[in-house]
Parts: sequence; C-alpha cells; structure tokens
Amino acid sequence: MERVLVLGCGGAGKSTFARRLGARTGLPVVELDSVFWPVGWSRVDWGVRQRELVAGPKWILDGDLGPYDALEVRAAAADTAVLLNPSPLRCAWRALRRGRERWDFWSWLLTYRWRHLPEVRRVLAVSDVDVVELRSPRAVRVFLSRAGRGL
Repeated sequence: MERVLVLGCGGAGKSTFARRLGARTGLPVVELDSVFWPVGWSRVDWGVRQRELVAGPKWILDGDLGPYDALEVRAAAADTAVLLNPSPLRCAWRALRRGRERWDFWSWLLTYRWRHLPEVRRVLAVSDVDVVELRSPRAVRVFLSRAGRGL
C-alpha cells in the first residue's frame, strides 16, 4: 500500500482519515480540495494536474470532487482505494458542524449515493486497484490500527 486514494461523500471523514493514515504509514498526503478549488481548473487541465500528482512513487490522495473529478487518472495509478461510506445522516451532521459549505456541496452530498457513488464504483471496478470500503467509525479505527503493519 504505497499509492492510496481516499474517496467518499462530503462529510465522510476523508481528510481526517488521510491525515491519520499518512501519520501511520509515513506516506505523503495531498488534499485535492486544496489543489483544485483555489484555481478552479477545467476538467482537461485538472486531468493533466492529476497526472502530475500521481507521478510520484508514494502518496495518499484525499478527495472526491464529484462531477468535477477525473478519477480515472488517479485510479489507474493507485494500488489501493479506501472508500469511506458512512450513512448520509452522519455525513450531513459532520458537514453541518463544519458550517462552511456552499449549495453545490449540499447538492452533491444529498445525491452522492445514487448519483455519484455508482460512477466511483464503476471506475474502481475497471481499474487494477484494491478497494477497501469502510462504513462505520469502528471499521475506520480497525483499518487505521492495522495500517503500517502490512495490513
């Protein structure tokens, strides 16, 4: 596990999970939100930028940009994808606690399971990546406790 995608709905805990996984494994973490949103990339330019990001030998890429994404680029380069998939209610609660989200974020969060998640699953299914789906805080804790020990 040296090239890891962390995916999931808004409020799923991707950034927190990625930071903790990075601390356990020593892998560098890139938060895609901090790379994508300040610039407002076009889909073509974002695909090029993602190719640059995945060129490194080891990384954790944290982010699922929904309709703005070019996931195929990252999935082709990754060896592991961790899909955080807690309940929509848990995601909404976490997002409410953050309190800084725009309307398009809420639209994405509320439609993620039936509109975006099937596409994420499709991309992962056709790539050569090991997929780990974590649906609860307990599953996340167990996974992280084993990280860095060969899983």
